[in-house]
Amino acid sequence: MASFTQRIRNVFSPQERHANITTTAADLIPSRNASSRKGRVLVNNDNAMRHSAVWACLRLRADLISTMPADVFRRVNGQQIEVPKPPVLVNPGGDNCDLQEWLYSTQVDLDRAGNAFGLITERNGRGLPNRIELLPLQSVTVVYRDNKLSYRVGNEEFDPADIWHEKQYTIAGLPYGLSPIQYAAYSIGEYLSIQDYATDWFNGNAIPAAVLKHTSKSLPEDVKEAAKASFKANVDAGEVFVHGNDWEYTPIQTVDSQTQWLAAKQYGLTDIARFFGCPSDLIDAAVGGSSITYASMSQRNLQFLIMNLGPAIIRRENKLSKLTPSPQYVKLNSDALLRLDPKTRAEMNEIKLRSRQIAPSEVREQDNLPAFTDSQLAEFDRLYGLPKQSGQDSKAGTNND
Repeated sequence: MASFTQRIRNVFSPQERHANITTTAADLIPSRNASSRKGRVLVNNDNAMRHSAVWACLRLRADLISTMPADVFRRVNGQQIEVPKPPVLVNPGGDNCDLQEWLYSTQVDLDRAGNAFGLITERNGRGLPNRIELLPLQSVTVVYRDNKLSYRVGNEEFDPADIWHEKQYTIAGLPYGLSPIQYAAYSIGEYLSIQDYATDWFNGNAIPAAVLKHTSKSLPEDVKEAAKASFKANVDAGEVFVHGNDWEYTPIQTVDSQTQWLAAKQYGLTDIARFFGCPSDLIDAAVGGSSITYASMSQRNLQFLIMNLGPAIIRRENKLSKLTPSPQYVKLNSDALLRLDPKTRAEMNEIKLRSRQIAPSEVREQDNLPAFTDSQLAEFDRLYGLPKQSGQDSKAGTNND
């Protein structure tokens, strides 16, 4: 009897079982035929980033996640204690690739292709990676054959233990993540086709069809074809078509359905934002007539963090934790998203100070200020009086002098 894994594999075609995850959506979107105005654009991981909404979504998510401080902790007697970071969480790609660049590059690959790959080139004494060289998506092939997973980089095959593979948008039974660009190929292709059409239009290559009429007499077919060829050659080359009063040129106006490309381009932005997990207003692509009002910037950022970035952050923390010896674990400090609103941050710090969750020196450190000096503390006492004793109101007393 076939194993469970084998039965799962049999569900997929041979191409899906031996799959290059960077395969473009050529099977979904035919390539554009230069001689046809109705041709479509071939969409792949590279040219999809010419779509402004794709670039904006990838940039926003990668910017935020890559700049969150990555801290390493372990629990000692129930207390969370921060421990030093291993080299792979400082310069994971070597001296020329620090953690921020490494996280940015891998997050872009995860968000556009559902996968990120790296080659483990150095290990520490525990056998954990010390250095992971990132690999271009197009160079990696995921091979799953005879219940065995392996990776091919170029023409060389590697054991899974030598490859760092992060996945996103997974489904049961497949050893790699799904690519949003492949599934958004029609939406991206429509937008890129509109851009091509607009470019051709303004370059003169998409001039609408017209009637070129000889007003004095009927013309035989061969003369018609010669006149057509002469006219087209002049117009395509940007030359002026010269004629007498016996020729009449009448452009055929485009129908209304063909002039809706501006509206399609606008709505295409929000469509892409849904595929890539970014609210359209955050990439300046909100559709006119629809608006959501938030009480503060922090409230908006918190909604974005919870609904869009939170799951991706947790997945990355779990994967990065595998680079540290157990029971250590990695946490990305997502509070960095909420420090953009100074008023809300000040109010939160005041609450924490009153409830003695943090010390004044910690608040000042957040603002890149040194701890209070003795002279500064003495000045506070002269201006506001000595603090009241424990058990009374924690606010500073007034000066009764």
